[in-house]
Amino acid sequence: MGGQGTTKQTGGLDMATSEWLTWAHLIDFILLLTALEAVFIVLAGGLTAPAVACLLVPGVCLMLALRAALAGAAWPYVPAALLAALIAHLIDLRDRWKR
Repeated sequence: MGGQGTTKQTGGLDMATSEWLTWAHLIDFILLLTALEAVFIVLAGGLTAPAVACLLVPGVCLMLALRAALAGAAWPYVPAALLAALIAHLIDLRDRWKR
Protein backbone atom coordinates (compact mmCIF):
# COMPACT_ATOMS: atom_id res chain seq x y z
CA MET A 1 0.00 0.00 0.00
CA GLY A 2 2.73 2.54 0.90
CA GLY A 3 4.78 1.77 -2.19
CA GLN A 4 6.53 4.17 -4.49
CA GLY A 5 4.45 6.67 -6.40
CA THR A 6 2.02 7.36 -3.60
CA THR A 7 1.68 10.79 -2.11
CA LYS A 8 0.63 11.83 1.36
CA GLN A 9 -2.65 13.74 1.59
CA THR A 10 -2.46 17.06 3.46
CA GLY A 11 -5.47 19.32 3.69
CA GLY A 12 -6.99 18.25 0.38
CA LEU A 13 -3.76 18.62 -1.60
CA ASP A 14 -1.24 15.89 -2.09
CA MET A 15 2.38 16.69 -1.21
CA ALA A 16 3.46 16.88 -4.85
CA THR A 17 0.85 19.57 -5.58
CA SER A 18 1.66 21.63 -2.51
CA GLU A 19 5.39 21.49 -3.28
CA TRP A 20 4.70 22.52 -6.88
CA LEU A 21 2.60 25.48 -5.78
CA THR A 22 5.39 26.75 -3.51
CA TRP A 23 8.12 26.23 -6.11
CA ALA A 24 9.86 29.54 -6.86
CA HIS A 25 10.44 28.55 -10.49
CA LEU A 26 6.68 28.50 -11.04
CA ILE A 27 6.84 32.28 -10.69
CA ASP A 28 9.61 32.34 -13.33
CA PHE A 29 7.24 30.54 -15.70
CA ILE A 30 4.45 33.03 -14.97
CA LEU A 31 6.88 35.92 -15.54
CA LEU A 32 7.81 34.39 -18.91
CA LEU A 33 4.13 34.17 -19.85
CA THR A 34 3.69 37.80 -18.80
CA ALA A 35 6.59 38.85 -21.03
CA LEU A 36 5.08 36.92 -23.95
CA GLU A 37 1.75 38.62 -23.28
CA ALA A 38 3.44 42.04 -23.42
CA VAL A 39 5.15 41.20 -26.72
CA PHE A 40 1.88 39.91 -28.17
CA ILE A 41 -0.04 43.05 -27.15
CA VAL A 42 2.59 45.35 -28.66
CA LEU A 43 2.90 43.34 -31.89
CA ALA A 44 -0.86 43.08 -32.26
CA GLY A 45 -0.94 46.86 -32.26
CA GLY A 46 -3.13 47.15 -29.21
CA LEU A 47 -0.88 49.41 -27.16
CA THR A 48 2.56 50.96 -27.29
CA ALA A 49 5.42 49.38 -25.36
CA PRO A 50 5.47 52.11 -22.66
CA ALA A 51 1.72 51.73 -22.15
CA VAL A 52 2.05 47.96 -21.77
CA ALA A 53 4.93 48.46 -19.35
CA CYS A 54 2.82 50.80 -17.20
CA LEU A 55 0.14 48.13 -17.02
CA LEU A 56 2.37 45.13 -16.31
CA VAL A 57 5.28 46.42 -14.21
CA PRO A 58 3.34 46.62 -10.92
CA GLY A 59 2.19 43.01 -11.28
CA VAL A 60 5.65 41.87 -12.29
CA CYS A 61 7.09 43.51 -9.17
CA LEU A 62 4.51 41.72 -7.02
CA MET A 63 5.45 38.41 -8.64
CA LEU A 64 9.13 39.14 -7.98
CA ALA A 65 8.30 39.77 -4.32
CA LEU A 66 6.48 36.45 -4.16
CA ARG A 67 9.37 34.70 -5.88
CA ALA A 68 11.86 36.19 -3.44
CA ALA A 69 9.74 35.03 -0.50
CA LEU A 70 9.34 31.50 -1.91
CA ALA A 71 13.04 31.23 -2.71
CA GLY A 72 14.05 32.31 0.77
CA ALA A 73 15.89 35.41 -0.41
CA ALA A 74 17.36 37.86 2.06
CA TRP A 75 14.68 39.94 3.76
CA PRO A 76 15.31 43.26 1.94
CA TYR A 77 14.33 41.80 -1.44
CA VAL A 78 10.64 41.31 -0.62
CA PRO A 79 9.96 44.85 0.66
CA ALA A 80 12.09 46.30 -2.16
CA ALA A 81 9.98 44.52 -4.77
CA LEU A 82 6.78 45.58 -2.99
CA LEU A 83 7.99 49.19 -2.88
CA ALA A 84 8.84 49.03 -6.59
CA ALA A 85 5.30 47.75 -7.28
CA LEU A 86 3.83 50.65 -5.30
CA ILE A 87 5.97 53.22 -7.11
CA ALA A 88 5.12 51.75 -10.53
CA HIS A 89 1.43 51.72 -9.65
CA LEU A 90 1.51 55.33 -8.44
CA ILE A 91 3.26 56.42 -11.64
CA ASP A 92 0.56 54.64 -13.66
CA LEU A 93 -2.17 56.35 -11.63
CA ARG A 94 -0.51 59.74 -12.09
CA ASP A 95 -0.34 59.21 -15.86
CA ARG A 96 -3.98 58.14 -15.99
CA TRP A 97 -5.01 61.14 -13.88
CA LYS A 98 -3.35 63.48 -16.40
CA ARG A 99 -5.41 62.06 -19.28
